Amino acid sequence: MPRCATKMSINYTTHLVEAESLWRKYIPCETIFDLWEVRMAFHRHFCRPLRFLYLSDDSADKLFLPLSWVEEKNVWCFFPGETWHTKTWLEQNRLLPSHLDTEILRRELGADFQLRYLSKPCHTSADYPIDETGYLFHPPDYQYQIQNWWNSFSHRRARLLRRELAAVEEKGVIIRYGEEELFNLMVQMNTERFAADSFFADSRFREGFRGMIETLSQLGLLRVTSVYCGGQLAAIDFGAVFKERYTLLAGGTDARFPGVAKLINLHHMQWACDERLDEVDFLCGDFCWKPLFHLKPRPLYLFSSL
Repeated sequence: MPRCATKMSINYTTHLVEAESLWRKYIPCETIFDLWEVRMAFHRHFCRPLRFLYLSDDSADKLFLPLSWVEEKNVWCFFPGETWHTKTWLEQNRLLPSHLDTEILRRELGADFQLRYLSKPCHTSADYPIDETGYLFHPPDYQYQIQNWWNSFSHRRARLLRRELAAVEEKGVIIRYGEEELFNLMVQMNTERFAADSFFADSRFREGFRGMIETLSQLGLLRVTSVYCGGQLAAIDFGAVFKERYTLLAGGTDARFPGVAKLINLHHMQWACDERLDEVDFLCGDFCWKPLFHLKPRPLYLFSSL
């Protein structure tokens, strides 16, 4: 890890109003995770103490670290410190130090830190370890034609997948959009499937997520997709479209309809091709199906003193 100049004078604020101003100044608004409003949706429910580190404007170095104190772990994490199974959830966090050393930062903070899901900064050669892997679908790679994606499979694999999808479609599939009122039902479906492993097992996370969904709706970015089989809700996904990127955030499926998860994910990919979007982000965690769908892996990185 590169060394930080000892003469570097690091400033910080613990005040939310000033923190917002610094965030809007330093964070490029490229994904929904860069939106201050999205971060605040979770902060309102977790209420973590914050400390935003930065350098003075006349410094040649660049540094901005928006941190939240996660008391149950005794560690500083990326703002707003929303946690699921003691891990933060929001992805593509931005690390903006040009020269930063683990020990120097730990001394500055007076405690350990763990910054997860980092987009690797392009201005440093530091060798950050991979934290987890996200999975993407790029419609331009297939000339915006979903058939070209199908052609990337072996005949056997394509036949098996088509057969699985056909078994779902035989039940009579209807797809609807914009049913935001189904949020509670989505949470129920998700928790029934994953139990204590569900994102929504923690009420703080659930309500923070609800606030994020409401915020995205107000900003005109929310996209809700519902799949009905035989007149019954079989799957629902909440996502957002921002700057030609379609991000799938969370969803739920009914176990009585095997294969419906693949059907709704393929629908997202088809829709992105039709709309000529640049990217569909299915986030981290492969859940087995993502590599099978030939999604492109994208590593996200870790910067930690632990």
